[in-house]
Amino acid sequence: MFTLSNVEGFLLLVLALQDPPPAVKIEGVPSIPAELNERLARYGQIRSAVFEDFGPDGSVLVSTRFGDTVQLHLVPFPGGRREQLTFESEPVAGGIVVPGGDVLFSKGRGGDENWQLWRLDRKLGRTVLLTDGKSRNTMGPLSRKGDRLVYGSTRRNGRDTDLYVLDTATGESSLLLEAKGEFWTATDWSPDGAKLLLLKVVSVNENQPFVFDLGSRMASPLPVPEGKAAHGAPKFGASGKVLLTSDARGEFKRALASDPAAPSHAWIEREPGRWDVSDLELGPRGEIAIVINEDGASKLEVDGQPVDLPTGTLSGLKYASNGRRLGFTLSRADAPADAYTYEIDEKKLVRWTYSEAGGLDATSFVKPERIAVKSFDGKDVPAYLYRPAREGKAPVVITIHGGPESQFRPSFSPQIQAWVNELGIAVLAPNVRGSTGYGKTYVALDNADKREDAVKDVGALLDWIAKDPKLDASRVAVYGGSYGGYMVLASLVHHGPRLKAGVDIVGIANFTTFLEKTSGYRVDLRRVEYGDERIPEMRAFFEKISPANHAEKIASALLVAHGRNDPRVPFAEAEQIVAKVRAKGREVWTVFADNEGHGFARKENRDYLNAATALFLRKHLLE
Repeated sequence: MFTLSNVEGFLLLVLALQDPPPAVKIEGVPSIPAELNERLARYGQIRSAVFEDFGPDGSVLVSTRFGDTVQLHLVPFPGGRREQLTFESEPVAGGIVVPGGDVLFSKGRGGDENWQLWRLDRKLGRTVLLTDGKSRNTMGPLSRKGDRLVYGSTRRNGRDTDLYVLDTATGESSLLLEAKGEFWTATDWSPDGAKLLLLKVVSVNENQPFVFDLGSRMASPLPVPEGKAAHGAPKFGASGKVLLTSDARGEFKRALASDPAAPSHAWIEREPGRWDVSDLELGPRGEIAIVINEDGASKLEVDGQPVDLPTGTLSGLKYASNGRRLGFTLSRADAPADAYTYEIDEKKLVRWTYSEAGGLDATSFVKPERIAVKSFDGKDVPAYLYRPAREGKAPVVITIHGGPESQFRPSFSPQIQAWVNELGIAVLAPNVRGSTGYGKTYVALDNADKREDAVKDVGALLDWIAKDPKLDASRVAVYGGSYGGYMVLASLVHHGPRLKAGVDIVGIANFTTFLEKTSGYRVDLRRVEYGDERIPEMRAFFEKISPANHAEKIASALLVAHGRNDPRVPFAEAEQIVAKVRAKGREVWTVFADNEGHGFARKENRDYLNAATALFLRKHLLE
């Protein structure tokens, strides 16, 4: 029963919800109405669970959030209570179970992505730092015996990612391979622990697989077809042969068997299709699991037999050590991500976690429809369209993914569901040229001086919206993060009269300043994709296309959000575009976080940003 003090406490809580968290600084953002906060609050409570590893005694290790940050939990049996293992103030980024039941995990600080490796001693209930506390460290594969872990680290010079081996029993590390201006990543150990599979990455369209002998410290090229190609997911089989993916034979990646001893290679997949084999895993008993990316949706096959999955995206594929289980994360468009296993002998799909939908009616979540839009040059731009249940024409948000070497896929998004169900806004999520998943030619269509061709794709999407009788072409906003943020700003420059508003999340405003200030360990790979700002001709092109140099053309309302610790797109990118657009007298809302990096990972910060974004869209598309 409410007393006066209870009512006062409730009112104070509602008022507090309208203010940003302490680490978030805003400008131009009005007080968020309590009724909007109340409508969005349940979407902020939606949880998800990510499969990380197989735990001791048949359990499963997952990452999920019950407080403000994602932490590691053990699930003892399907549907069982989640036992929280880590209680860190920072989000935990991945975990691996080692012999004895202890857990290795990584975490950064304030979104800086300088991840450190830690060991959770479950008997003593304490964590031990395993790396230097300041460099960037990324976990690689664990040996079959669980006694050694490969990881990448920038500790030597802050720029190159060298490879190290960690002794999981002692916590001692030793240098394995100096990168020397190249980018290497480890993918698997041989069954006897004497060799590693490595990839030398040049770009999204080119890398080379190697076998590294730990005794001689020599890397030998893996036998694959000649020529420039992208290879992925190399894994050792029990016989010493290697299974990997490759697009050396056509537009899409297919499964390839390589024998370092022969040396020889052979294609093992059935007739090539028009979709990538995006992942594969070899079980200790010889089973082969293959994931196919079909226009963003995952299809799973085990030993050539399809597994009946709900439509969604699959990630984190891993066999249990006995080969009887295959673990993974499955995220559906209309349901949060959860941890699953496929029981090999029983041929049965088992769901381990049941993530809460925030008290919402899960049947109200909208499934998108697949569409394709003809662009200026006749190329098809694939997209997913979420339609609201409303009378009359719906306003539209075009949401553009980052990367650009990435892909919008039909996984669950609480934010999209809130826009569709609570605001009545349609959401169009395209894969503009430069996206992965549609062949190696398509992913290269926006490279270097073709950058603005992707912006022309947005113009084609606007034309398509105008022809749909259920969509309102006079009320369209564009939203995107990282490279998608650049696409937002560029779209406002080129298509401004057709756009009511734009939301730029950690976006690139000027390619020259971005490349000059992005973290050293990233810059070489980014120059391959975007171009090298040190070359006068490329620098001149960047000056021509960078939105910050055309701020006077941005007439639409703008919301800019950024973390001050962003190591990928420096915070200065947000500062310069905001200053230039405001100098022209335009409306700009800013949401800047002192304790975030490339995106908002903390729940309280993310909830506030989502509420501010919803208010911004409501003002400019609905009022």
